[in-house]
Amino acid sequence: MPRKPLEVDSPLEFLAILDEEGLVDESLEPKLSQDLLLKLYRFMVLGRRFDERMLQLQRQGRIGTFAPIKGQEASQLGAVAALEPRDWMVPCFRETAAQLWRGTPMESVLLYFGGFDEGGRIPEGQKDLPVAIPVASQLLHAVGLAWAAKYRKTDEVAMTFFGDGATSEGDFHEALNFAAVYQTPTVFVCQNNQWAISIPRSKQTRSRTLAQKALAYEMPGIQVDGNDVLAVYTAAKEAVDRARSGGGPTFIECVTYRMAMHTTADDPSRYRSEEEVAQWARKDPIIRFEKYLIAKGLLDSKAIEAMALEADSAIQQAVKRYEELSQTLGDPLQMFDHHFEQLPAHLLEQREELRRYLKEEEEETRHA
Repeated sequence: MPRKPLEVDSPLEFLAILDEEGLVDESLEPKLSQDLLLKLYRFMVLGRRFDERMLQLQRQGRIGTFAPIKGQEASQLGAVAALEPRDWMVPCFRETAAQLWRGTPMESVLLYFGGFDEGGRIPEGQKDLPVAIPVASQLLHAVGLAWAAKYRKTDEVAMTFFGDGATSEGDFHEALNFAAVYQTPTVFVCQNNQWAISIPRSKQTRSRTLAQKALAYEMPGIQVDGNDVLAVYTAAKEAVDRARSGGGPTFIECVTYRMAMHTTADDPSRYRSEEEVAQWARKDPIIRFEKYLIAKGLLDSKAIEAMALEADSAIQQAVKRYEELSQTLGDPLQMFDHHFEQLPAHLLEQREELRRYLKEEEEETRHA
C-alpha cells in the first residue's frame, strides 16, 4: 500500500508594497491615477475622523454602541476601491469607511447606530447590503448574490467583509464551500485585526495563517499587509477581475489591527497591553500612505490640512442632519407598517395594544 505526500498545491503568497516608512516597492506598485490615489487618501482621513467623532457622540449618549474602524481604513478602502458600482458590497458591522466610499451618507450611519432602522436603508441604485451583526451570516448572502449573478449571466461581483473571528463559524465554511463548488464570483475579504472581541487570534485557531483556509476549498488565497492600501487594492483588483471573467472566488486575508475597542461596549485594556497597541500604531495605514503621496508630490502640508478641514466640515453637517432627522423618526408603531399589505388580526391587536400603552405612558409623563 502506498504512503506518500499528497499533491496539494500551495500557491499562497504574502503581499506588501508600501512599508511603514512610506517607501514603495516600485516593481509591485500599481499604476493608479492621481485622482484615485487622492480619493483613497481623502476617504481614509474621512473614515478616521468620522470614527473619532462617532466615539465622542457615543460617549455623550447621542448615539448607541458601534464598532470603531481606527487602523483598518486601508483594508476596507483598498478592497472596495476595486469594485464597480454594478458590483455588490456585503459588509459586517465594521465597514464604515467602505460604506462611505460606496455612497452611504454619514447621517445614515449615525441614524443606524442611533437606534433608528431608517439608517439601514440603502440609497436607491446602490448595490450594498445593510450592516450584518450576526458573525459570518453575511458571507452566505454574498455567495447567494454571486450565484444569482452567475445564473443570470451578468458580470457582477459580490465582495463581502468579515473579521478573523468569523472564520471559526460554520457559515464561513459553508459559504466558501458553495462558492468554490459552484465557482461563484465572490471575493471574501477577511480583516484579521488580531482580536475576536477579547480572544486573540492565537487562541482561536491553530492555523498559521487564515489565508491557507482557502486551500481546503481549492480557491485562490492570499495574505496581504492590511495596513498597506496599495497591497490591498492590488490583491482585491486581481480577485475582482478573476471573478468577473469567470475564474471563481478568492479569499483575501488582510493582516491589520483595530487600534480602538471591539465595540464601544468593551474595555480593551482588560485583555491587551498598551505595548501591543503602540507597536501597531507605528504601522498606521494613513501615516504611511501620506508619506508615499508626499514623496510623489501629490500632497503637502497645506493639502493635508485642507482635506482634514473638509472632512470635519462634512462630518459636522452630517451630525446636524442626523439630529434633525432623529426628531422626526422613531415612532414605534412604524414597525407594523412594512411586513404585510394587510395586517393579520393578531398583529392588528398587538398594534392597538402598543398604541394604548404609548398613549398611557405619554399621559403619565405629562402629569409627572
